[in-house]
Amino acid sequence: MEKLIQITSGRGPLECQWVVSKVLKTFLEEVKENNIEYEMIHRENGDENLTLKSVTLLLKGKDLKEFLQTWLGSICWVGKSTFRKLHKRSNWFIGIFELENLKTIDFKERDIKFQTARSQGSGGQNVNKVNTAVRATHFPSKQSVFVQDSRSQLENKKLSIIRLKEKVMGVYIQQLESKMKETWSLNLQVERGNPVRTFTGTDFKKNYQDKSYKRQRNVLKNELKNYSNDLN
Repeated sequence: MEKLIQITSGRGPLECQWVVSKVLKTFLEEVKENNIEYEMIHRENGDENLTLKSVTLLLKGKDLKEFLQTWLGSICWVGKSTFRKLHKRSNWFIGIFELENLKTIDFKERDIKFQTARSQGSGGQNVNKVNTAVRATHFPSKQSVFVQDSRSQLENKKLSIIRLKEKVMGVYIQQLESKMKETWSLNLQVERGNPVRTFTGTDFKKNYQDKSYKRQRNVLKNELKNYSNDLN
């Protein structure tokens, strides 16, 4: 199962951007604890260092639906502004939403066609004499790149794969951003009175108890495994 998740400050102030960065850290910690794979598809940096306006994640795992039930919705941080100490507001809200009806791109090297060519321009005696340049084309997306950085065809091939993936993902990110704009109004309709999780203090203390007891079961399994290893 795969899910695209966006953690966003909406149009919230700098404090909400700070909360996004803190929530992301906690979110990824729990993702790892639940053996869920993730890939960061897109991130928009905030107006200050260590802040984020939004981040989009691709999650892969068996129990995603159960896991996301404890996260999707509004998140509240209760505390005084870390940027405006005299600000009276103490409740700051962000949202975590699922981006639905989006086709993910499964980038595979077997979908790439490589063509060699002679390097172009100045670059020494080998230029225009040896086929060291590489053109790589990703057939599903029709995107291509031309690489001639190195005199080694193998190195140019490796670089072409990296750059082609960046280009393909760049197109995908544009589609994501378009979808984000369409759903932006929904992102702003955060249920401020009923957050799924609440955090407090600058140390971001968790005021949430996992009712599924899955985390507790995992802890007990690890303790049992360690105990069996000690007996052996």
